[in-house]
Amino acid sequence: MEMKENKHDEPIVPYNQYVWVWLGLLTLTGFTVWVARMHLGNLSILGALGIASVKTGLVVTYFMNLRHEIRLFRYMLLVAVLTLFTIIGMTFTDILFR
Repeated sequence: MEMKENKHDEPIVPYNQYVWVWLGLLTLTGFTVWVARMHLGNLSILGALGIASVKTGLVVTYFMNLRHEIRLFRYMLLVAVLTLFTIIGMTFTDILFR
């Protein structure tokens, strides 16, 4: 009996790409702290959520390798993100009109 090699079609991602993404995440974290200390009122929350969305996109794209997955997974993530935005939007609307 001959053993077959288990070959995966996974792309090889260089380590320096992970380092650059990590440095970008650290920079965005510093930017989040800076925006929070500016005391912009309600815009601080929107700024923090915007920066968090960009950081989430980086993590999902690079560390979870979503860009190498099939289209179905991307659509599933899109549905989940749209559902989350809808819930957050409804929460903010409820708070604004109290």
